[in-house]
Amino acid sequence: MTKIDNRGYAVPDVLVSTEWVAENLERPDLRIVESNSDPLVYPLGHISGAVEVDWARDLNDQIRRDNVSSQAFASMAERIGITPETTVVFYGDSHNWWATYAYWVFQLFGHSRAKVMDGGRLKWEREGRLLTGVEPEIAATRYPTPQRRDSSMRAFRDEVLAHAEAGLPLVDTRTPLEFNGTRRHMLEYPDEGALRGGHIPGAMSVPAKVSINEDGTFKAADKLRAVYVEEHGLRPQEKVITYCRIGERASHTWFVLSCLLGFSDVRNYDGSWTEWGNLVGVPIER
Repeated sequence: MTKIDNRGYAVPDVLVSTEWVAENLERPDLRIVESNSDPLVYPLGHISGAVEVDWARDLNDQIRRDNVSSQAFASMAERIGITPETTVVFYGDSHNWWATYAYWVFQLFGHSRAKVMDGGRLKWEREGRLLTGVEPEIAATRYPTPQRRDSSMRAFRDEVLAHAEAGLPLVDTRTPLEFNGTRRHMLEYPDEGALRGGHIPGAMSVPAKVSINEDGTFKAADKLRAVYVEEHGLRPQEKVITYCRIGERASHTWFVLSCLLGFSDVRNYDGSWTEWGNLVGVPIER
């Protein structure tokens, strides 16, 4: 069964439609995961059988500023009832930003059986599809502890500095007001604590929202190429780093470039501006 209409994506099966999800909710080899910016959203209503993976609680270490350890990832996977053979479908609020962030973290730990529901909560709700407040009863599974995290998809501050100094492409996925230093966070979000506003020198401003349609779905590949390749000059074989404020919008653009357009070397700098805007001695532009 075709997962979604072919819109010219490099990996079309990485997306599934709301129709496909509705038709496959009872599959035992499938787990639907909701991941939101707001932890109050899931309890108010979610797709039947969907479990919550909270970006702050489940995907980030509670002491260090880092992703969870391999052991913690395995424990979370067991709690939500998946094995390495389970296909995980992510969706969420806020243009699927946190859904793609969760997808990205799962890739770091090698869980390749993963997809994103195109359109997220917005499209599901607009279509009048069922939401429930009942949390599913999930039987715990056994999930082997990943041996390592795949660092090829993640950039760290020293690598970002070297990347910028080499004049390689950096994609700032925040709003224009954040990019020019007028604000350090989006209007509707709390300040995450960066002391300085602005952007990494040489970065191009390509807000994450440019990649989606009004209904929350991703734009077709030709329209995405018009933005990223034709307008901003990114090349699919070039090394690219994306960043935002705390990593979620950057993971969304990482998903677009890597999975939908087939760029071969894209890394998400998830330390993003809350790290860079607090570093001593690094350059900043406004």
